[in-house]
Amino acid sequence: MARLLNGLRKILIGLTLGLCLFAIGFVIFANTIETTGTNPARKADGIVVLTGGTARIEAGVELLSRGRAKRLLISGVHQTTTREELRRLFPQGGALFRCCIDLGRRALNTTGNAIEAQNWAKAQNFNSLIVVTSSYHMPRTMVELRHTMPGIELIPYTVEPNKVRLKTWWSDADTARLLFVEYVKYLPALVRSRAERLTGARSDTATFGAAAKRP
Repeated sequence: MARLLNGLRKILIGLTLGLCLFAIGFVIFANTIETTGTNPARKADGIVVLTGGTARIEAGVELLSRGRAKRLLISGVHQTTTREELRRLFPQGGALFRCCIDLGRRALNTTGNAIEAQNWAKAQNFNSLIVVTSSYHMPRTMVELRHTMPGIELIPYTVEPNKVRLKTWWSDADTARLLFVEYVKYLPALVRSRAERLTGARSDTATFGAAAKRP
């Protein structure tokens, strides 16, 4: 009986420590997310926008129109969304939608975005990419892209979503919930990428699967 109680005590202590580390990690994660968009000092070969909000596409199109890169990939575009619809939504793109903007339609999640971006960069012979996504989504995005394309220079360009209060996330229930969900997704992505790097294996699960969910 004493051994059983001692074993249960050790399990309880381990669980408590694990939960404490998880909570501390979440607070660090939430407090270190960039709250302003970066301004790349130099040009890159290409720009990759991960869909999930109009502000992301708008930022990517604006960067392209300012000559920050040669081409733009919008990754994860819905199958029914047409190029003309996007051109009307983002008129600042003008003729760029006809010459320099590519639509990726296969990616259904962040892992898929990474592989879609890798294939695009390889086809274009690009060595550097500006990566555009929401600030809270950038940590997981960079984990996935760095794992998928280690030889490509990645420059993050974060977009601050409306109604997301990153600077005071602890006082806003919706923002805190959003960050917690993202943190829960970020940890497995980080562990998987490091494990696959160590073992030399690669998992393509949830890449272009029909059941995958958008970020």
